[in-house]
Amino acid sequence: MPLSRWQLIKMLRQHSKLSDKRSLNFKQKKIATYLGYGLLVIGVLYLMFLAVMLSLIANSSHHYTAAELMFGLMPFILVFDFFTRFSIQQTPSQRIKPYVLQPISKYTCIDCFIFNSVTSTGNLFWLIGLFIPYSIMSIVFVEGFWAAIGFLLATQLLIIANSLWYMMVRTLINTHWTYWLLPIAVYALLFAPWYIGPKASFTTFCKFYAVIGDGAAHWSPWVFAGIVLLIALLIAINRRLQFHSVYSELAKTETTTMKHVTQLNQFDRFGRLGEYLKLEVKSIMRNKNIRKGFITANMVILMFSLLISFTDVYGSGMTKFLAVYNFAIYGAIVLVKVMCYEGNYIDCLMVHKENIISLLRAKYIIYSVLLIIPLLLMLPTVFMDKCSLSMLIALMLLTAGPVHASFLYMAIINKQTIPLNTKFIGKGSIETNFLQVVVEIAAFTLPLLLLNFVPLLFGETMGSFVLMGIGILFIATERYWIGDIYRRLMRRRYENMESFRSTR
Repeated sequence: MPLSRWQLIKMLRQHSKLSDKRSLNFKQKKIATYLGYGLLVIGVLYLMFLAVMLSLIANSSHHYTAAELMFGLMPFILVFDFFTRFSIQQTPSQRIKPYVLQPISKYTCIDCFIFNSVTSTGNLFWLIGLFIPYSIMSIVFVEGFWAAIGFLLATQLLIIANSLWYMMVRTLINTHWTYWLLPIAVYALLFAPWYIGPKASFTTFCKFYAVIGDGAAHWSPWVFAGIVLLIALLIAINRRLQFHSVYSELAKTETTTMKHVTQLNQFDRFGRLGEYLKLEVKSIMRNKNIRKGFITANMVILMFSLLISFTDVYGSGMTKFLAVYNFAIYGAIVLVKVMCYEGNYIDCLMVHKENIISLLRAKYIIYSVLLIIPLLLMLPTVFMDKCSLSMLIALMLLTAGPVHASFLYMAIINKQTIPLNTKFIGKGSIETNFLQVVVEIAAFTLPLLLLNFVPLLFGETMGSFVLMGIGILFIATERYWIGDIYRRLMRRRYENMESFRSTR
């Protein structure tokens, strides 16, 4: 008797859990998952604090009810949630390959992983941290219990819709980077009441979305029908899109064209190191996944540089944060995956013992030199007195020093191969190494803490020189700590090589 669709979905969910448990990286992932849970708890506490602040504003407001106020701010929450998902949520098309030739419905796997994404506990983050505490403090005792339930149901449905929207956009972006224009256009339309029209203002913007909040609290059928219809539409689009993406890549329907081969002869003077500098540059130029990460990093740097240079939306604290983000983004997107792409040809690298150390040095040099790009793009902030040149130089050196060093130390831990070109069907397409996420968070947090506290101890000017000194110290001693990475890596090379081979 053939299995029903629901039974197949349950079986595929069980296979997914067993696959994680049988992974060679299971212990490492388990420890990192606990760290991730710790960070999640901290995030929930921050949201609870935000809920208290918003409830105080809502309780004292004479213009908006509590539900109207939250829905007036909902576009900001959805945008933040969308970009946060890039580090924690994967598209469902990335685990389909093992089931392609099985005698089951073509869409069953797609349905299973869409269902997993929709029912993921991660979608409860905003509900537990923000919406429930806010509704208890501002809606239950003012508008009643059922108004609070309607508010919570509507907000949770919007978060689920946002999850499906992210799934669709990320799959399209994996296909081609120009699809970034889609979320830009949608969010420009979402915020249109703020800047379009004769009476456009932030107040008008809030009132526009406050109507939806009032409808949710009073169980308006039009509000819930609209949200449910949106979810159904996104599910239908995702089913077709994920299916097409996977099967077109399996069928190798992409066409290739002949390209001119760049020799990069200028690196020949550096000997063995020069060959690995060539390898790194050509990897960025030729391999789709590395190139996509590099282009994404440059787009983010350009966008944030323009925002902090030519707008007055951000205060000095946010300007510092975005400056830290701009410098660290190359490492956070590409360098933190050190050795993962090389896992595709790790056997060749292990032929000679010195290959790995030359590879690590080449990566360090390339991504440290690239820091000149965010430095140049943020120079307008200096001319507009939003930050000092000494602070930008200190951040650049700090990133080239301890931040890039922390990313390169991931070479010891990383042992999962990431495909160079395939985006949907490769085993390593699933980014499950939560230690990478922890290192990325530390890379953004540590420079920001130093940038805030060191000037308090030494003064603004002297503090910048102290930060420069820390960065220069790491740069000057790169041979020693890269040598330490190399020795640690070689001690566990057989374990790592086995994992690289099994995850290709």
